[in-house]
Amino acid sequence: KDLPLSKDDVFSYAFWVVIGGILGGRLYYVFFMWREFYAAHPLEIFAIWHGGLAIHGGILGGALTAYLFSRFKKVRFPDLLDVTAPALALAQAFGRFGNFMNGDAHGVPTDLPWGIVFPPESIAGSEFPGRPLHPVMLYELAGNAASFFILWKLRTREHKRGFLFALYLLNYGVIRFFVSFLRADSLMLGGLRGAQVMSVIF
Repeated sequence: KDLPLSKDDVFSYAFWVVIGGILGGRLYYVFFMWREFYAAHPLEIFAIWHGGLAIHGGILGGALTAYLFSRFKKVRFPDLLDVTAPALALAQAFGRFGNFMNGDAHGVPTDLPWGIVFPPESIAGSEFPGRPLHPVMLYELAGNAASFFILWKLRTREHKRGFLFALYLLNYGVIRFFVSFLRADSLMLGGLRGAQVMSVIF
């Protein structure tokens, strides 16, 4: 994409879209956990170092920030989303590796030979001590890496504005919908997994 942005503009965009993503991810998580935790501990809303970010909220918050940035810099919003899509998929792949190393965003118990027993001091290990779990972080890592390569390969081809970001949403919606069946820590919306509801919308 031939966007009229300077190098400094790109760095500013990256900075602000990350901030917007963090805020969106936090607000989304707090919304789902309000009754269960934050209504009784409202000051914990600001303690993001205690954990509690949700990727769907991060995507929404980042997209809103991108929209505001596009208006400020007078560039086409769909073009800005398109150039962001491959990097977003790659960043999520790295993020899931971080989840794997931390033992959070974990799966349910499994008897499959690739089940992982997480250290007892991790979130996964404390919830399921000594039990092999689905390494759902690695499932998502593989899916997001594949999405990145698809988006990267398609980025130089002719397509309608917004196509790459729409394809990213489709890719991640499919990945997360199926992986969520194996997640042990899903945020619930009534009797439904919030991630699956958002994935269908995506």
